[in-house]
Amino acid sequence: MKADPAVQRRLLDLAQVDAELSRLAHRRRTLPEVAELVAAEAAVRTAKDKLVEVETTAGDLDRDIRRIERDVEGVRARTDRDNQLLAGSGIAAKQAADLQHELETLKRRQGVLEDEQLEIMEQREAVGLDVEHSRTEVDAAEQLVADIIERRDTAVADIDAGEGGRRRAREEATKGLPTELLAAYDKRRASQGVGAALLQQRRCQACRLELDRTALSELKAAPADEVVHCEECGVILVRTPESGL
Repeated sequence: MKADPAVQRRLLDLAQVDAELSRLAHRRRTLPEVAELVAAEAAVRTAKDKLVEVETTAGDLDRDIRRIERDVEGVRARTDRDNQLLAGSGIAAKQAADLQHELETLKRRQGVLEDEQLEIMEQREAVGLDVEHSRTEVDAAEQLVADIIERRDTAVADIDAGEGGRRRAREEATKGLPTELLAAYDKRRASQGVGAALLQQRRCQACRLELDRTALSELKAAPADEVVHCEECGVILVRTPESGL
């Protein structure tokens, strides 16, 4: 393939633009915010699971407290009834004894219930603190997710802007390039990641390897308008006075 040396040198400008596009694409793929977001979202799920757990415990304790309150109210109502019966006239001695025995039993029962109620209320107070703490943890985890998303979106917008500018620069760099030369460049870039590179001081600037004497002799003998390739990595080699031939 033939191409004017000046046209071949334009491939270096194109390669520079493509290298910048590649760096931007790599930055997009490896944004630290992506991994941070995965971890932060997992933390939100964990915090919400913990909140559900402690809220469930709090709900169970609330139901226990209401049950005991109903039981205590029942005992008190029964106590009031028995006291009224005892205070009434015409009550037989045996019935009075039975009522007195029941009142003592009700008193013990009320004491047990009130002790149980106090214990559960203390547990509920402690769990209430756990609920508040868990809610704070959820809020903090969700805020962290929001902050990471904001940083990620800012970074993506910056990459988008950079890529937009580089694509416009690429369009300019490819204008007027021979179709066959551009196709050969793009093919190498697709397979190697780099389409063209400068031969500088006998070294390919794509693979960074110094060419051997035979290869250098062949390059030196090739006409200036001949499109040549690196024998090591296959990219189009652009020869200039810096090539050391």
